[in-house]
Amino acid sequence: MRTTNYLLATQKAIPKDADIISHQLMQRAGMIRKLSSGLYTWLPLGLSVLRKVEKIVREEMDNIGTMETLMPLVQPSNLWEETGRWDKFGPELLRISDRHNRSFVLGPTHEEIITDLVRNEISSYKRLPLSIYQIQTKFRDEIRPRFGVMRSREFVMKDAYSFHLSKSSLRDNYEKMYQAYCKIFDRIGLRYRAVLADSGNIGGSNSHEFHALADSGEDLIAFSNKSEFAANIEKADALLPKTKRKMASESLKMVYLPEVNDVDELAMEKKLSSSSFVKVIFVKASNVVGSNIVALVIRGDHQLNEVKAEKLPEVEFPIHYVDEKEIFELTGASIGAHGPVNLNIPYIVDYSASVISDFVAGANLDNNYYFGINWVRDAKIDRIADIRNVAEGDPSPCGQGKLSLKRGIEIGHIFELGDYYSKAMNANVLDKTGKNRTLEMGSYGIGCTRVVAAAIEQNHDEFGIIWPESIAPFNVAIIPINMHKSSSVQRATEMLYNTLASNNVEVLLDDRKERLGVMINDIELIGIPHILIISERNLKEGIVEYKNRLTGNKEKMQIENVISHFNCISSDKI
Repeated sequence: MRTTNYLLATQKAIPKDADIISHQLMQRAGMIRKLSSGLYTWLPLGLSVLRKVEKIVREEMDNIGTMETLMPLVQPSNLWEETGRWDKFGPELLRISDRHNRSFVLGPTHEEIITDLVRNEISSYKRLPLSIYQIQTKFRDEIRPRFGVMRSREFVMKDAYSFHLSKSSLRDNYEKMYQAYCKIFDRIGLRYRAVLADSGNIGGSNSHEFHALADSGEDLIAFSNKSEFAANIEKADALLPKTKRKMASESLKMVYLPEVNDVDELAMEKKLSSSSFVKVIFVKASNVVGSNIVALVIRGDHQLNEVKAEKLPEVEFPIHYVDEKEIFELTGASIGAHGPVNLNIPYIVDYSASVISDFVAGANLDNNYYFGINWVRDAKIDRIADIRNVAEGDPSPCGQGKLSLKRGIEIGHIFELGDYYSKAMNANVLDKTGKNRTLEMGSYGIGCTRVVAAAIEQNHDEFGIIWPESIAPFNVAIIPINMHKSSSVQRATEMLYNTLASNNVEVLLDDRKERLGVMINDIELIGIPHILIISERNLKEGIVEYKNRLTGNKEKMQIENVISHFNCISSDKI
């Protein structure tokens, strides 16, 4: 491909709305252009990378016997009503109506659609197990789209679904998918980890997320320093401390502090460790509690884990925080001034908060705080649970080592759904005995557009993108110096370009009448792994200059050796 025939749309300026490096570089390299909030047009350069990601995904799905199909983006609402997700999924589900006033959704995922297909097509165990995938556009109406294609409203996803007669068959396929995902991300060249995860709105039981490790990642991942344990922070258990609660050494004392508004300010004012405080969070209660509100009590240095909290039977699902007005009407105190002493609603205490003594908390009265609080003596402790995020240095739930935290970008997620959807939608088959059996299901997704952004987050420098060989838009770039003025440069350039192209090496020839610096800057920005610079001076010695984009190494190379060098690279790549 020649740049004069290509939509090369590089930019020098960093886009004002781009907060992370992948968003900045995808815009500057001319990979994407923003159409509206969370909606992007993929330009030829970006689409080339995306298609290579899809090709790798497709090959590995085919290798394990998963068949490709294509399902509609627009889905009828009645299928979502069958599973109960019409109401459960929330505002991310974009609901639309046609001219006949029939309700539809723009599909964020396709569990309902594939289950409807299978229940109508498969009636006998003899056609199981069955595994189907698609690579298709999805739409989720994100409340705050950000980070470019990392969290957009419209995106491309590979989603696969499997159907089984038994749980053991489902587990076998789950393991096959797990290994296929590892091969996919290995081939793409990502640094990643598979971690235990929560199933979220998809439902089901066993679940793993695949995360590309990057400082810009939205997810926190907990790793053991002495085992293979890894989990999304939402899923990582915080163990009940082995140390017993110490005996009280202080008496209970209320202190009026008009200049302090909450326990965080109090900790700063008194220069006390936040681990000696507790804070109270008010959420809506479920119907198993004789109250509209339940309080969650955690240590001052910890953060509430919403996923853990909303799984408590006492807490309404999904979790809803109580607003400040309702809290004041209930307790007579503003947010931040609450504590367990004389708190007359049900409350649940986190494991770590349950073992501290002589601690500090709000007195349920504005600007008043209790010092020297001790459980049992000053406040009851009827219910304890793990409701916090794990922290750096916590014991690993596996029993080996301590936890460290790293950020990750979720690029894949696999689920054992069980009969979550098949039971709701009556997806059954007849087994060997003629008995009607509900199908066991699995669901397996890869965010193809997000993989592109994750690869950039892991592979860039101050000059631009550094693509892994497997997904680079071009393998080689040729930069001729003053080709329009030198016949020898033109002949050598055309010979190299045609020879490489005829040997299936993806090559971009920069045939613009631009300065050398401009051409090099553009080629390095878009991240082509190998660069050949052709000049009249070097041609007199029969050589060209070669630069490796990844290492930055430069060398002089005989023209006849260029062909064999890149033919070899092309063969390795294929």
